[in-house]
Amino acid sequence: MARSTSSSGTRARAATSRRSSSRPLPKRWPVPLGCGQAYVDKVHEKDFATPETAHLFGSAEPRICTPPLRELTPDTSLGFDVIDFAFEVLGVVLLPWQRAALIRMLELLPDGSLRFRTAVILVARQNGKSTLAQVLTIWLLFVWGWPLILGTAQDLDVAETLWEEVVDIVHENEELAALVEGVTKVNGKKSLNLESGAKYKVKAANRRAGRGLSGNLVLLDELREHQTWDAWGAITKTTMARAEALILALSNAGDITSRVLRYLRLMAHRALGDPDGIGAAEDDGGTGPTQFDLETLDSFDEDTDEPDEFDDDDIDDLDVDDLEQDEDTLCLLEWSAVPGCDRRDRAGWSAANPSMGYTITIKTIASACKTDPEWVFRTEVLCQWNDGATAGPFNPGAWDAGKVETVDGADGRKVIARPDVDRIDGRVVAGISQSGPVTYIAVAGYRPDGLPQVEMVTGRYGTDWVAEWLAHPDRKGRIRCVTGQSRGAPEQTLMKKLSTDRTFRLPVVDLAGSDLLDAYADAEEAIRANEVWHTPWPALDMAAATAEWKMLAGGTKVLDPVKSPADIGTLRAWVHALWLLEHEPPDAPPPPPPAEVIDLSSDDDYYSGGDVDFSSVQF
Repeated sequence: MARSTSSSGTRARAATSRRSSSRPLPKRWPVPLGCGQAYVDKVHEKDFATPETAHLFGSAEPRICTPPLRELTPDTSLGFDVIDFAFEVLGVVLLPWQRAALIRMLELLPDGSLRFRTAVILVARQNGKSTLAQVLTIWLLFVWGWPLILGTAQDLDVAETLWEEVVDIVHENEELAALVEGVTKVNGKKSLNLESGAKYKVKAANRRAGRGLSGNLVLLDELREHQTWDAWGAITKTTMARAEALILALSNAGDITSRVLRYLRLMAHRALGDPDGIGAAEDDGGTGPTQFDLETLDSFDEDTDEPDEFDDDDIDDLDVDDLEQDEDTLCLLEWSAVPGCDRRDRAGWSAANPSMGYTITIKTIASACKTDPEWVFRTEVLCQWNDGATAGPFNPGAWDAGKVETVDGADGRKVIARPDVDRIDGRVVAGISQSGPVTYIAVAGYRPDGLPQVEMVTGRYGTDWVAEWLAHPDRKGRIRCVTGQSRGAPEQTLMKKLSTDRTFRLPVVDLAGSDLLDAYADAEEAIRANEVWHTPWPALDMAAATAEWKMLAGGTKVLDPVKSPADIGTLRAWVHALWLLEHEPPDAPPPPPPAEVIDLSSDDDYYSGGDVDFSSVQF
């Protein structure tokens, strides 16, 4: 019996052993390429999601990201320290995606310096971007000892709200509050001042942002709203004098008008092998900074009582390259749904909303999916980009159909592919418009095939230069007459001044009333019928893709500068020039000039609009 019992027990233990060995091991969080186990452990520390329940939560890992140069550990990233500080000092348990973002963007080089000088975080709304920025700001001020943190947003109230929340967090912490010297709460000059001399200031995101300051951390909230390089150029140059500095740009997905964010994202995607194919679909020549953008750094509004502390000598040493982003120091962390996915795809929800299951419920996203318009949901919730291809005042595809074909020239710049055909013969007429402080000029003439061609040629701040530019000896005899909206438009004062100036010899043609309505109707019809051509100009192409109509009595309409998401000054000048060409017959054209094309962007200092802008007009 004893022997039988022993044998039976052995068999039972063997069976149990076999069952144990066949039992699946618990799942482990996957280790992203190049990140290492220490990174994964820290990201999911205190995480109440598990690998088994991960499908119910947002993705901690960005779908598109700049990979690390080496494994991420406490020795290779400052993010570990920031996460511990948040929990131990501030009592904040950061979400997994916030931990991942901090560790990745605060990666260190072997010499101990920060790898990145610009970090762009793209994530759907309401996912906790502000908390991440607040924790990082406090740590850099109180622990790392950076002298100046500069917070900005297109809406100053947004930047001030973030600042006020940081002040509240600090004051509620006895250890940190003891290190504060004082708080300045004067509107426009709000500042958190530490006894160490470090400060956290806020500024509006405009051309005056950061003037006179030299910052270490620059917070740019809602970078999607930056339609020009003015604010970026002004505020990011504050970091140039710092050996250690970081520009942190936080945003939801943008669109065709988001010039700065579009440029940075395009650069990062191309460096990563173009995972979404946007590099093959887009031309970055019209999104990057230009000489015009550099010049605006030296132009400032006069209607402000803020003292001008900036040393203008600093601008003398700058060129366009200083405003461009070095891809080696650019970090992109993008939480977004795969382009083209079904809006109801839960995997897309998770990829764009890393806080799903933590602070955002699936029910909330599902409700938005049912009620939001298509592209509102895709932009706000799926963090997907709308390229604007189906928007704009003209029939889809009509504007692009009339664009002059270009090719890469020997120097890398775009040139007209068929200069013997796609050019203006003879004299031209000029259309003028103003938009804010900028005045634009377009010229129109006839091509060898008899069709009109309208080209943007310049744009500068102010109006004092206009008469001299039009009458310059280089253009003597080429410009036949000029026009601009003479009533109810910003340029009406300029048009009156030109028409009454006895030293200005060019005829000034009045454009108002029914003529103005005809100008827009004729332009729309010519574009629809592919009966007018234009050379590329980024600001013009953007306006033509996004402008909004303002409907008037009787079914007539004009372009609406208020509702249009981008500056339409270029498009208005274009329409003015086309109307003048059709209503003031030009002189008989002289023999066609040589086929050589002169790039107007080489002429003095006017707004060339980038490396894809040129004109066939030879002045």
